[in-house]
Amino acid sequence: MTVIPPAPDILSPEFAADPYPAYRVLREHYPVLHHRGTDSYLLSRYEDVARAFRDPVFSTDNYAWQIEPAHGGRTLPQMSGHEHAVRRALVAPAFRGRELREVFLPVIERNAGELIDAVRDAGETDLVARFATRLPINVIVDMLGLDRNDHDRFHGWYVAVVAFLANLAQDPAVAEAGRRAGRELAAYLRPVLRQRRAEPGGDLLSRLCTAEIDGVRMNDQDITAFVSLLLAAGGETTDKAIALLFRHLLAHPDQLAAVRADRSLVPVALAETLRCTPPIQMIMRQAGADVVLSGGTVPAGATVTCLIGAANRDPGRYARPDTFDIFRTDLNPAGAFTAAANHLAFGLGRHFCVGALLAKAEVEIGVNQLLDAFPTMDFADGTPPADAGTFTRGPRQLRVRLGHGEGTRPATDSTGATGAAGATTVRAAGSDGTD
Repeated sequence: MTVIPPAPDILSPEFAADPYPAYRVLREHYPVLHHRGTDSYLLSRYEDVARAFRDPVFSTDNYAWQIEPAHGGRTLPQMSGHEHAVRRALVAPAFRGRELREVFLPVIERNAGELIDAVRDAGETDLVARFATRLPINVIVDMLGLDRNDHDRFHGWYVAVVAFLANLAQDPAVAEAGRRAGRELAAYLRPVLRQRRAEPGGDLLSRLCTAEIDGVRMNDQDITAFVSLLLAAGGETTDKAIALLFRHLLAHPDQLAAVRADRSLVPVALAETLRCTPPIQMIMRQAGADVVLSGGTVPAGATVTCLIGAANRDPGRYARPDTFDIFRTDLNPAGAFTAAANHLAFGLGRHFCVGALLAKAEVEIGVNQLLDAFPTMDFADGTPPADAGTFTRGPRQLRVRLGHGEGTRPATDSTGATGAAGATTVRAAGSDGTD
């Protein structure tokens, strides 16, 4: 007689410590489960989560209460139809193709180099605190053309907004801190936006102020909400992806050696990291009608929690799904950062992450520069750190020993363009125009 285990609780300490055994139970026995703590239906199978991302019957109407209060206004993921198409067309060009290659890659390269220089002579460092969590926020501040002295200030807002989005237990103090961060960011940007509208420059904030499609321009609230979204979504994905990628590679020395020897494997390692341990573990949608899925029915009006971490390890989709393997043949790394991706870390369909190629570029450049700067690297205490988090997940610390040897960062010219490793990244980041 088969004993069916009890339904897991995604708000439990056991789940927070390691969600993957719970994901297995959910996929096998409770593929569509109403979870009282979040009052949502948990979807855990790949086909069901992919359906929730692609099928228009599932909307992002839930974002009005889930994310809007922290961002201070409606954001791109909340929009649909013509409004979504126009707003996406206003912001997407900065995150793909020529503009990403020529305007923003030098910003990423400079910031990665500066962070590495700060630890270049150290024998040991925490890659999370000193690099991964800083790089994407510093890059975003510089892309927007804001004061570099405010990097720490933006990092504080980023932490508060991400905590708000991850606040599944509805802690009132966390919720208020997120709303306060949104108000402070709006107050900071208000005079800057006035100045950029009057005297636009070549920075991203000026482009957002002046871009126009079909007579539509973004107002101050639109831009502030987008900047907040960029900090939260762009920062959290890149931050944790860098840390997780190194955590995996250091735990698999043979795969690390392969990546060091062949840098074209860096995006492959990133794609497998996103599949095996997606930084954002779950995203919510709302059903506009009764929907029959592989494991049950979701009623009209219900919120569904799409468990990306479960779907990306569905054995019906991937062989040996719990194994990190950059050489697996059932993941398409060439399309992993486009709407044709066959992992779910960036979503699918019309709301596929607009910043996927930016995240790819940041991770590739950061990883390449770290590998160039430190010819050897291993866990400081000899063991991989545990991951933490429920909504988003990754190591809180990644202490590593740094071997210096003869490795150096690629030479840069006066424009910030890098040598071989950076050039590979430029071609990769600009190779697809999908937004």
